[in-house]
Amino acid sequence: MTNADGPPIPVIIDCDTGVDDALALLFAVRHPGVDLRAVTCVAGNTDVDGVVRNTLTVLEQAGAPDIPVARGAGRPLIESARSARHVHGEDGMGDIGLPAPTRAPADADAVTLLRREILASPRPVTIVPTAPLTNIALLLRTHPEVTRNIERIVFMGGAVACGNATPVAEFNVWHDPEAAAILLTAGVPITMYGLDVFQRVVVPGADVRRLRASAEPGTRLAGDLLSHRPATPDVAADSEAGGIGDAGAVCAVVDPAGITTRLLPVEVSLAPGPTRGQTIVDRRPRPGEAEIHTGLREQPLVDVALDVDVDRFVKLYLTTVERL
Repeated sequence: MTNADGPPIPVIIDCDTGVDDALALLFAVRHPGVDLRAVTCVAGNTDVDGVVRNTLTVLEQAGAPDIPVARGAGRPLIESARSARHVHGEDGMGDIGLPAPTRAPADADAVTLLRREILASPRPVTIVPTAPLTNIALLLRTHPEVTRNIERIVFMGGAVACGNATPVAEFNVWHDPEAAAILLTAGVPITMYGLDVFQRVVVPGADVRRLRASAEPGTRLAGDLLSHRPATPDVAADSEAGGIGDAGAVCAVVDPAGITTRLLPVEVSLAPGPTRGQTIVDRRPRPGEAEIHTGLREQPLVDVALDVDVDRFVKLYLTTVERL
C-alpha cells in the first residue's frame, strides 16, 4: 500500500467532520507521505453543511494548501439522517469555539469531485472514508469506471466484536448500511479499520497537554480535539487522554505494518431489527452446517484489522501533527 522511500500516496478523505475526522485531516495534511488531493463531506456526526464548515476550518488551522472540499449527501440512501452530536458536540467539533472558515468549498458536488480527482491522478488513489459511506456508494454506482484508478479503500467502519451504535453495529455502517454493502462490492482492495482497533489507540494525557500548550494553531487544535475524545476505560483515570479515532485509518495508509489484518469474508446485515448495520465477519476456518446444507454464498473478501501496535501509531501521530 505504501513505500517509505517512494513518492507521496495520493489520498482522498471522505468524512463527516467530527472531532476524530478532524484529527485525521490534521494528520493527512502534515504527513510527508500523503498527497491529500481532495476532501468530500457527508452527513453523519453532524449535518452536511456543518461538516463542510468544520472541514474548511480544520484545513485552515492546519495551514493546509488550497485542497478542494466538496459537499456531498445530506442523508443516507434510505434512512433518515441521525447525528452523533451527543459525542461530538452541537457543532460537531466539541464546541471548542473554532472560528468560521474564510475558505469556500469547491464548485462541485462530492461525487463529481471524487470522479474528477480519481481519474486525473497520475497514480492510483487511496480513498479513506471516515464517515457513513453514502458518497462512496453513489460514486461507485454512478461512475464505476473510477475503480480502475483506485489503489485501495481504507475505511473506518464496522466491528468484528462489538458495536457502538447498537450492541453489534458501528455508527458509520449503521448510519447507512446499504451504502456499506455497496462499498464491499467495489471490486478493489478494501481494508476495514473497525472499532476493534479504532478504540485502542489512545494518546496519553501528558502528550495531549503538551499539544494544547503549543503556540502553533494546528498542533494546539490536535491537543484540544484529543482532550475531547473519550478514552478507553483502562486509561479513564488520565482525564485528558484521548483516542485518535478516525486518524488511525490514515496512519494505516502510511504505515500498514502497524495493523494486523486477515483477508476475511464480510457482509453487512440489511434486515430490519437489532442486527441492522452489523458487519458480519466470518473468522471460521471452514464452512459450517449452514453452508453444507444450503450451499456456499459468495461474500466479498476484506482485509480486516484485528490488532494494532498502539505505541507505534501514537508515536506516528504525535510526530506528524507536531511537524511544522
